[in-house]
Parts: sequence; structure tokens; C-alpha cells
Amino acid sequence: MIVLLALSIATAALEAEHAPEDSRMPRPLTIEEVSRLPLPGTTSPTSIGFDAPSDAISYLLPERPGENARVLRRFSPSDREPRVIARPPGGGDADGKVSLEEALRRERLRNRESGITALNRARRADVRVIPITGDLWLQRGDEPLLRLTERPEPEIDPQLSPDADRVAFVRGGELYVLDVATRSEIRLTSDAGDGRSNGLAEFMAQEEMSRSTGFWWSPDGRRIAYQHTDERAIPLFTITHDGAPKPSAETHRYPFAGTTNAAVELRVVDARGGDSRTLAIADPGFDHYLARVDWESPTHLLVQVLSRDQKSLRLERIDVDSGRRTLVLEEKSDRYVNLSDDLRILPDGGLLWTSERSGMRRIERIAADGGRTEITPANWAVDAIVGVDASRREVWFSTGADHPREMQVHRISWDGGEPVRVTKGAGTHKCTVAPDGNSYVDQYSSVDAPPVTTWFRRDGSTIAVIDDASRDPRLAGLDLARPEIVEFPASDGTKLFGAFLPPQTPAPDGRKAPLIVMLYGGPHVQYVPDAWSLTTDLRAQYLSRRGFAVWKMDNRGSARRGYAFESAVYGRLGTLEVQDQVDGLDFVAKRWGSVVDMERVGVNGRSYGGFMTLRCLVDAPDRFHAGVAEAPVTDWDGYDTCYTERYMGTPESNPSGYRESSLLGKAARLEGRLLVMHGLIDENVHFRHTARWISALIREGKGFEVLPVPEERHSSRNAANRKMEFERLVDFFERSLMRR
Repeated sequence: MIVLLALSIATAALEAEHAPEDSRMPRPLTIEEVSRLPLPGTTSPTSIGFDAPSDAISYLLPERPGENARVLRRFSPSDREPRVIARPPGGGDADGKVSLEEALRRERLRNRESGITALNRARRADVRVIPITGDLWLQRGDEPLLRLTERPEPEIDPQLSPDADRVAFVRGGELYVLDVATRSEIRLTSDAGDGRSNGLAEFMAQEEMSRSTGFWWSPDGRRIAYQHTDERAIPLFTITHDGAPKPSAETHRYPFAGTTNAAVELRVVDARGGDSRTLAIADPGFDHYLARVDWESPTHLLVQVLSRDQKSLRLERIDVDSGRRTLVLEEKSDRYVNLSDDLRILPDGGLLWTSERSGMRRIERIAADGGRTEITPANWAVDAIVGVDASRREVWFSTGADHPREMQVHRISWDGGEPVRVTKGAGTHKCTVAPDGNSYVDQYSSVDAPPVTTWFRRDGSTIAVIDDASRDPRLAGLDLARPEIVEFPASDGTKLFGAFLPPQTPAPDGRKAPLIVMLYGGPHVQYVPDAWSLTTDLRAQYLSRRGFAVWKMDNRGSARRGYAFESAVYGRLGTLEVQDQVDGLDFVAKRWGSVVDMERVGVNGRSYGGFMTLRCLVDAPDRFHAGVAEAPVTDWDGYDTCYTERYMGTPESNPSGYRESSLLGKAARLEGRLLVMHGLIDENVHFRHTARWISALIREGKGFEVLPVPEERHSSRNAANRKMEFERLVDFFERSLMRR
């Protein structure tokens, strides 16, 4: 307690020391404000959807800017303004009110919201089912919520049948169907327990394949396809809650790289009950993942089967009555195949699909006979299909073709032709397209503008501005500094992008400013987009007000630059990325050397960014002098199968790559100062990673600091914990760099 008090006093003193005296300067930014979520100007609608028949939209949004508890709103052109049509009964879903299973699902989805956090819409009716504190509630149109369940055990992943007369869900690992009119339930499965479940996506699917559901209604509502999961071959991994009032433990079946995965079967059952039928989705002995499942018709499934080594993705058509399996297409790579959610079924029996086989993700039309026609330009990297207009034979998609830092939406005929750009304004656009293609909702932001959510007609004329995050009162007087976004070449000439935030408070002795490199550096993520998230990073803003310069960049391996750029890190995670980060420092020295002291460089990141922080310190100790690593991976043999093997193969197939990418054998190289922070109940990157790293540092006689955070998982959810973590980070960099 004395240490915490002293740290708080020191922080307050430093804040006062750097507080602006000129009234025209920005108002002070406190650590409490930095640690509060959501960040200023970031509260915007989520779960946006068009309510049948596309003449109204509904979405989740807090009642007031800056709050975290969401309510359900609805807007139609006849309304003057959006209306709240549902609030969570009884105060809503605070983290402490949800089951462990639901809490873990939210962790997989990176969902930090409360209140109404999810909903499921019927395909052919204006009806929604909403899970709140473990029970299910039904809403028709904008009528009051109707409670469907009230059981001690929670209902997970509720999904309405196409006509909204029934709702399916998982309870206790079993799949159920509830009749909305009578409230009667039918249990469809009965063999869960002891490491087995029905209808739930397994850990690998949720965490690493972006698939959060494990069952699927047929389009006629007669049948449900579902996965049966058997994890008994995976050893239990125990996590203890040592920071809780009473000691307890939770166990997970966590498949480490190179070890056994869960056994997953695809089954089909009549929605009225009866025996399930198991469908063969791969040849016997073929190690694979069940990646995606879609109903093509009431009698046929389209199933994506990913090989264990992720070098092959097969799209199979399965007749659910006969079990006959037909190969539609196969994607292959000598590195890995990325999954997407871009499969669309066309009225004429064809399909839309995206493929990276040409090097850039392109949209393809798959004819009924299996013929493949690429319909987007060869040099365009498609992010995702965002809508299909069957009547006009058009597909809408997002892309960085205009500039890889931007996200724009275009549409194109699937019969061929030139793309037509839909969105306007440089920056990031995320669109939800009406099923009839007559309108769309655009969520736009840039480094200069907080998100604005606007409903547009097809011709681009405005129906209404739904929400404008710039009205957030927390932005008043904050005057956030605009990061300068730059292009520069890596040492081999590859074009890279970075963002620089200069020190906003000069050092009192006139010295150059120390530099903090903030990074992630791994696959899936773009760290330097033209988006408001780059500007409203209050950690970076706070550090710059304290006299630090801040630098961010996207090294090779990061997203939205094409397959070759992303997969360049294959087999040796951390090696090429560190070299690119060093090239970034060279550019900073050349461009801002008169401002920045390159002999005082710090580095900070979380998760893969924590791994990169440690790699920078040990691989380039002459360039990086202090680091704060948060929840770092320290050896890839301790991370999961799906993610690790996608980029590294197995420890058996790539032993040299695993040795090179491990930090445990590099502890002797550490020269700079180090602080490691890690949640003790992190079930994704286990605290074991940090414990093994500490042991290696002790063996080598290296000094370090560590902040274990009780009762926190991979992302810090508790505001007091976030405040403490950032206080420690600021204090550490002040001591390690500012006072040198």
C-alpha cells in the first residue's frame, strides 16, 4: 500500500509538473481518463442490422456518450431521432453477473461492453432474441421484452429459426429448441459431459478461427446442423484464482502447439427431436479443423474443412440425407491458407467466394459446374464481402485498393465490369448493406474525425445521421494531437507505414526527447490505419504530453497488404518483424533526429506486441533501451495449435524456427531495463509464459521488474487495474529514459 501511495503521489506530481500553463493549451489529461473505457469519441453503434423488410435499422449503443452499458435502439426514416426500444431488465450484464462460460465467450470476442451485449435477428421476421444475465428475452418489432427462460443454468448462443417461431440454444453443453408460443423445450442431444459438448464452438474455433457458434439452422427451419466436440484427449490446464476472496481454480483443455486437438464431428438433427446423424466431412485419418458451415439448401450443406497444417482448405458440398460428399473447390498454399467469412450463395445455384491464390484476396464467382471467375481487379486486396444485392446481381466489398491505410467500400456486378466506389472521404469506412441493396449504413472515421454513423440511400444521398461520436463531451478541450502518418522504405526497399507523435512538452533542460515505440507487429492487425483509433490512443497522447515522442509502424506480417507481405514472417516469428522495426528507428532518426534522442528508446506492446517488445530488447539491444511487455508470448511451444502452427508449423516439423523464435534461450542478451505485466488468470497467453521468462532471466542473473495482476485475463477489464498498469508503465519509462 505504501508503494502504491508513493507511486500515485509521484504520478500526480509529474502530471502537475507537465500541466499546461497557457489557457489555450489542451486541458490536462489524467491517468484516470487514460484508463477509462470506452475512450473519448469511440462510442458508436454495434450489431447494426436492417429489420425486416429493410425499412428500419436497429443497433446497440449506450444511452449517453462515454458509458459502457448498451441499450437497443431503432430508427426508421419516419422517426425524428432514434428510439430506445429495449433496456436490460434488472440493470443488465455487468461482468460479475455472467457465467464463466459467457465471460470466456466475451473474452474470445474481445467484448468489453455491458448492458445488452448481443442479439440474434430472425431472417424472415422482425423479431430478435437477446441474452441477458444468462436468460433469454424475445422482442417483436419495438414491443417490450418478453422473458423466455428463467433457469439457474445459462443459455448460450441463442439463435432464432428463420420464421422466429423457435429459438435454439446450448445449455449445459446440450442443444435445445424452445417453442416461442408455448415455451416448451426439446432437448436435441444427450451425450455431453466429461470433456464433451454439443453445439458449442471449441476454443480453437472461437479464439483462432473467428467462429463463435457451433450450430446452424437449415433455411426451412426443419433441421439443425451442429458440432459435437470431444476434448478428452487434451490434458487439463489449471488456473488458480489466488487474488479472489476465496481460493478457487478453473480448468481448461488447452491444446499446445504440436499436441492433440479436440475431435470435432458434424452432425444433423431434426429440430423436432430424434436421432442425430454424423456426416463425414473428411477422409479417415485426415487431421483437420471444422472451419465453416453453411446451409446451401434445406438438403445440402457447404462445409469448409481446413487441414491441420492449414496448407489446404476444401469446400465440400454434403447431401445431409445420403451423406454424399462432393468437392466444390480447394485452396492450397505452401505456407498457409487464410479463412474468411465471404462465402455467399446465389439464387442461380452459383457461389461467391474470396481467394488469395493470385496473391491478393479477390472475389470469385463459382458457377454451378465448379468454374471459377475472378471478378475484382488483380491488384486489389479485398478485405471482405459486406453485402450482396441479388436483384441487381451485385456484390459490395471493402478494400484498401485506394490506399492500404484506408478502408473504402465498392460494389461490382458479379457478371463482370468495373468496380464503383460507394464511400466518400479518405479514412476508414465500415458498411452494413440492406438486403435489397437500396440503402446502407456507413461508419466512418479518420485520424481527423471520430466515428460518424450515417444511413445513406443507394445513390449516396443521406437518409439520416444516426450517431456522431464527435459530440462526446469528453472531447471538449482535450485537443488531441494528430499523429503524422508517413511512408518509408525498409532496408530491402519494401514500403512501410508509420505514425509519429512528437513530444508536446519540451524538456526543461532543452534536451532531445526520448522515444517510445508502441507496437503489435503480428498477423491480423493493422496498427497504422487512417482511423480515429490512431488519434484517440490516450496512452500515446499522455506520453507525448509528458515529453516523450511516440512512434508506431506496421512491419511485414501485418494485415491488409496482400498475402506476400503478411506471410513473409512464416516459420520464424519475430525475426523479420524486429528488422523492420529497426528500419523504422533509422527512419525516425533521419526524419526527426533533431527532436528525438535515439540513445533513449523504449518499446511497449501487449500479447504479440509483448512478444515483440522482448524480441526488440534481446535482438537489438543497442537500439532499444527499455521495454514494458504486457502478456507476452515467450516460447511458441506454450501457445495454441491453430495460431502457432499456421505461422510456425509444429515443433517437430520446424525445430530451428521454434528455437529462433523462442525468448527463453535469449535471456543472456537482455541489456536494457525491463518491466513485464501479466494477468494471473490469462487463459489465452498463460502467465506460465512470463514465469518461464522470469526463470530464464534469473538463471542469467538479469535484473527485471514484474507486475502480476490478479483476477485479470488477457485484456484488462478492471479500471483500477488498467490505471495501476499505466501508472507503472509511465513511472518505469520516466525512471528508465527520461531521467537518464
